[in-house]
Amino acid sequence: MIELMRTNDMVLISAIEALLNAADINHFVADGHMSVLEGSIGFLPRRILVPRDEAERARRLLTEAGYGGELKHG
Repeated sequence: MIELMRTNDMVLISAIEALLNAADINHFVADGHMSVLEGSIGFLPRRILVPRDEAERARRLLTEAGYGGELKHG
């Protein structure tokens, strides 16, 4: 799995998930339970992961949708 982004912004996560679902791109939001356990200080952001073979398509989709600045580079 490749990490596309990290964020504590639940609205952003919901928007990204909706785009990935609509494009039928498999994904996983990691660290959701851990970030809830640590409270609201934002120490542990959630990570959006996609399979390696779908990463480029997911990056292209999110960039075209205006979320390119949110993507993790590397």
